[in-house]
Amino acid sequence: MKETPNNNHDPSTDSTHGDSTPSAKPSTFNRFLRAGILPRLVVIVLGVPCLYFITSRGGVFFFLFVGLLILLGLREFYVLMKAKGYEPFEALGYFCSLAICGYAWHEGVVVPLILTASLLAIMIRELFRTNMSQSLGHMAVTVFGIMYVGWLGSHLVLLRQLPVSLQLNDNIGARLVFLVALLTWATDSSAYFFGVSFGRHKLIPRISPNKTIEGAVGGLIGAALAGWLLTRSLVPFVTPTAGTILGLIVGVMAQLGDLVESLIKRDAGIKDTAELIPGHGGVLDRFDSMLFTAPVVYYYFRFFII
Repeated sequence: MKETPNNNHDPSTDSTHGDSTPSAKPSTFNRFLRAGILPRLVVIVLGVPCLYFITSRGGVFFFLFVGLLILLGLREFYVLMKAKGYEPFEALGYFCSLAICGYAWHEGVVVPLILTASLLAIMIRELFRTNMSQSLGHMAVTVFGIMYVGWLGSHLVLLRQLPVSLQLNDNIGARLVFLVALLTWATDSSAYFFGVSFGRHKLIPRISPNKTIEGAVGGLIGAALAGWLLTRSLVPFVTPTAGTILGLIVGVMAQLGDLVESLIKRDAGIKDTAELIPGHGGVLDRFDSMLFTAPVVYYYFRFFII
């Protein structure tokens, strides 16, 4: 579901856009090839088993995995902010984000302390900068990065530890994380196939010129169907109706998360945050949707299901 800031980019290379009405209309197969389906398939084939293994192991392995994702994602976010001319306090951002992730793993009650200390440290650190022309912006993007990547990303750990905190079977936590990942990927994949195959009408061209309404609707259909199917196998205590509703909620939030990152990249004038993952850009490009879906699924189960 990734886009490019170039408005003249061939829309067939986007996961949620349709044809670019060339003189010789390419076949459906060629459109998928040009939209980068092969790198996507490679990442899915390799990534899903790895995620399942790490999630199932849990404990320090999962904490380190999520911590690494947060560090890489936050680094990419700060690269975007530097492109805008800001100078975030990266070391403080990394430390505070990992501290929040550690809180989620140990399930302590110190997150208000961490957030308060982080905010105070960032403001005090700004006092020692000689150039005060963008002091407010430097502090703001540092804090926003911590909350956007560090806090929202830590909900993957909170979700993994949720059954433990409620003295339930630890395996349920692994299933919940795998559920949010699969629902998010189902949204992205469905939007990709519907967009490439049927996309005609722009969704929000000022933010993402290559995303279409058809792709967005396809993402919701895929998410709802995945919610109905996956909850029956991964979390059988959830009714099919509740699973379908969860899928729709994830479908909406996943696409909103993708659009928010697109907005940030477009403002910074950068197409991809990195080239770490073939066909997908950087960590932030790949996990931007999950930053929105993991918290939603966590609170959905925390307050309405478990």
